[in-house]
Amino acid sequence: MDYSQLVHTNALFNGISVIFLGLGYYFIKSGDWRKHRAMMICALAASALFLVSYVIYKLNSGFAQFGGEGAIRYIYFTILIVHVLGAIAIVPIVPITVFRAWRERFDQHKKIARITWPLWMYVGISGVVVYIMAVHMYPYQGG
Repeated sequence: MDYSQLVHTNALFNGISVIFLGLGYYFIKSGDWRKHRAMMICALAASALFLVSYVIYKLNSGFAQFGGEGAIRYIYFTILIVHVLGAIAIVPIVPITVFRAWRERFDQHKKIARITWPLWMYVGISGVVVYIMAVHMYPYQGG
């Protein structure tokens, strides 16, 4: 199997999770907590599938190399570093947020969700941006 192709799957799952996160936000702001819950479960599932695919990809393919030069290189690595730090941060914060909702501790859930949601959105969006930049716009050409 060519595991290097999982990079595309990873971006797809990231993008799907962003769509579900956006819909979840819309539904909770509209007062429809049932649809909010459904969208957030879907976002969680897409993110879990991403994580499985990502780990398999990394174990078999290593890291994609960025081929851009000049100022775009600094922009790319700035986005990447903040993305990685955000991804590390959401690993514990997402389950805490979900647990509070599951236990119907909605006041505590709402407080942490105000941090979790924008961070999770940033990680999802920046993951897709990093993918587009490294794989499609400025792929490493060797050398």
